[in-house]
Amino acid sequence: MSRIGKQIIQIPEGVKVNYAHGTFTVTGPKGTLNKTFRNDITINVADTITLDVKRNDKFSKALWGTYASHIKNMIKGVQTPYQKKLILEGVGFKSDVKGKEIQFALGFSHPVMVPIPEGLTVTAEKNVITVTGIDKELVGSFTAALRARKKAEPYKGKGFRYEGEVVRRKQGKKTV
Repeated sequence: MSRIGKQIIQIPEGVKVNYAHGTFTVTGPKGTLNKTFRNDITINVADTITLDVKRNDKFSKALWGTYASHIKNMIKGVQTPYQKKLILEGVGFKSDVKGKEIQFALGFSHPVMVPIPEGLTVTAEKNVITVTGIDKELVGSFTAALRARKKAEPYKGKGFRYEGEVVRRKQGKKTV
């Protein structure tokens, strides 16, 4: 049994929720989010949102809590946007937002250009890249894709790291 799926989800003021034909729509002051759900879970929308399992199998029970978390994240996102920060550390490493793209100098022989997806706002100030958006999944996946370009290496700590992330440092070669 899912403890998260059993909980009743409250709909805050200023947020409109609609569920029709497998598509869940949340509209709030910051924007609108749509997500398509499978019909393994029954979603009841009234003054509150409740979720029930249609079949009693392992897959449906796994989706129960997952769908509840997705709905909570959508409701929270249209009220207050999600934000993640990346720190680019290293001599000569630079970041700059130019229109719909973010440009990096990561020690390669060429600049790295990454297009910014629709619905996200990206700012770069002194090698601190801030990704903001109402869709938690999109913010997290784009931030992870940026970090994958140059992960923080363990010897000098050069590369991308999340704000608050601790990079375990290695000692390196010992000299006699």
